[in-house]
Amino acid sequence: METTTDKKLTDAQLELYEWIKNYMKDFQHSPSIRQMMSAMRLKSPAPIQSRLKHLQDKGFISWQEGKARTLQIVDEVINGVPIMGSIAAGGLIETFNDVDSNLDVSDVLSKKNVFALNVNGDSMIDACIAHGDVVLMEPIEDSSSLVNGDIVSALVPGLGTTLKYFFKRNGKIFLEAANSAYEAIELNIDNVMFQGKLLAVWRKI
Repeated sequence: METTTDKKLTDAQLELYEWIKNYMKDFQHSPSIRQMMSAMRLKSPAPIQSRLKHLQDKGFISWQEGKARTLQIVDEVINGVPIMGSIAAGGLIETFNDVDSNLDVSDVLSKKNVFALNVNGDSMIDACIAHGDVVLMEPIEDSSSLVNGDIVSALVPGLGTTLKYFFKRNGKIFLEAANSAYEAIELNIDNVMFQGKLLAVWRKI
C-alpha cells in the first residue's frame, strides 16, 4: 500500500528520510552531512543539502541549513527538545554540539528548531536562572532582531559560549550578567555570534 510519505517524497528523498529516522533511533542524535553522503553513496554534499531542504519544505524535518546536527524529525519533536550540550553562565567555556538527551516540553513547545542548554554557573541568578537549570532557546536567524535586555546564548569564536543579557551601545556589544559579582563582557559586533534567544527556563525541583 502506498503511504502518504511515498506520495509526497521522491525516491531519493524517501531513502534519505528513512535512513535519518533509523540513524536517530539507533544513536539518539542527528547524523553529519558526511555520514549522510556516505550512506547515500554520494561524493558531494550538494545533493544531500538539496534533499534536506525538500524534506524541510514538505514538513518532514526541522533543520537549520548548514547545521546538520540541528536536524529533527518533525513527527518526533513533540517527544522532546534536544539538549545540545552545556552553556556557561559564568565565564566562557568550550561548546559541545552532540545531543545529550531529550527534554520533554511538549506542552510549551510552539516554535520550530527550539533547543535546550544546561546552565553552568550563577551569573544569571538575579534573572531567576540558576546553576543546573535548563534554558529553552529559539534560534536567532537575524541578530538585528535582538533588542536590549534580551537573554541570549552568545558564541565568541575561539573562546566559547555564555548566557547573558544582550545590550548594544555605540556600535559595541555588551554581554551583561544578572549578578553583580560578574563584569560585563564588551565585544566588537564582528567578534560574537548569537545562537539563540531565551524562551523559557526549565527547573527540576
